[in-house]
Amino acid sequence: MKASIATTSVPISLGDRSYSILIGENLISTPSTWLGLSKAACALIVTNETIAPLYASKLKSALEPLYERVMVLSLPDGEGYKTFETLNLIFDQLLGSGADRKTVLFALGGGVIGDMTGFAAACYMRGVPFVQVATTLLAQVDSSVGGKTAINHPMGKNMIGAFYQPELVVCDLDTIQTLPQRELSAGLAEIIKYGPIADMDFLDWIEEHLDALIAKEPQALAYAVQRSCEIKAAVVGADEREGGVRATLNFGHTFGHAIEAGLGFGVWLHGEAVGCGMVMAAHLSHQLGLVELSFVQRLTRLVVRAGLPVQGPKLGAPEYLEHMRVDKKAQNGQIRFVLIDKPGHAVVMGAQDSLVTSVIEQCCL
Repeated sequence: MKASIATTSVPISLGDRSYSILIGENLISTPSTWLGLSKAACALIVTNETIAPLYASKLKSALEPLYERVMVLSLPDGEGYKTFETLNLIFDQLLGSGADRKTVLFALGGGVIGDMTGFAAACYMRGVPFVQVATTLLAQVDSSVGGKTAINHPMGKNMIGAFYQPELVVCDLDTIQTLPQRELSAGLAEIIKYGPIADMDFLDWIEEHLDALIAKEPQALAYAVQRSCEIKAAVVGADEREGGVRATLNFGHTFGHAIEAGLGFGVWLHGEAVGCGMVMAAHLSHQLGLVELSFVQRLTRLVVRAGLPVQGPKLGAPEYLEHMRVDKKAQNGQIRFVLIDKPGHAVVMGAQDSLVTSVIEQCCL
């Protein structure tokens, strides 16, 4: 019989917007998980066609004692549907059912569902409560935490959105067991990033336990999710709206978002693009004399072991640069990157286009 995982709670300290991240097993079906949320007559579970058959009925059953009505809306699955058109389906459901401003939205899914549901909650009647029920590893360790909500635009990822905090984040580790291997690897990218930017001891741990994570061993997953959330909680608590240190959480994302936009959203998973983007950002850090080549090689080996790409698509340097100029960290058209100035610490800074171009040419197929 496998050892049970104790439920842990990681606090996000944001004054009157503070909330907890619950991490454990069988949380979706446990009634006590959902106690203490805002009182309302109606709840809407927003999910997708892949997740709905697995978990929607479990969540609906757990919520029905708390709400007079519990509705379920299943959206198409995939990054390519993170659009105005899909977002409007949530508003159609809310308005068509007479949902009021106390209605609670539950985002049951990965990063796409979490981002869209959170953005819908921020907009509907100028703000209704919502809860993140993260079912992918990437969502549990990153996208569900911190209140970033958005949809994509053809010209850039997550360019239309709002900072809007959930009331609760629920990370049910049982959902990872149904995750396809490719999605698991995508989540590992966001776990790996926390080492270079904040905690090299954690990077050591990831290297030692990566095989266990790939095998979905519950104890390893529980620690990886908890430590990732602790690091992100500390950063978000210090800089909720990304005016400073929070930008370092985007290590690998400037290159990664350019890959996603250049290929078309959904061709590469977000975590795949971030994994490759971290390697490219590490190379740029080395080119600028910030880190030794041995650090770049170490990170590259780990990303490869996680099943992630380390060479980007050959879009051409001009296209990469064009997409990166509309990155949210850019200022006055100048690209800014999250770079590693020493292992365990990141900085946000610019780099000459010629240097960035050389990295792109070195790291792309």
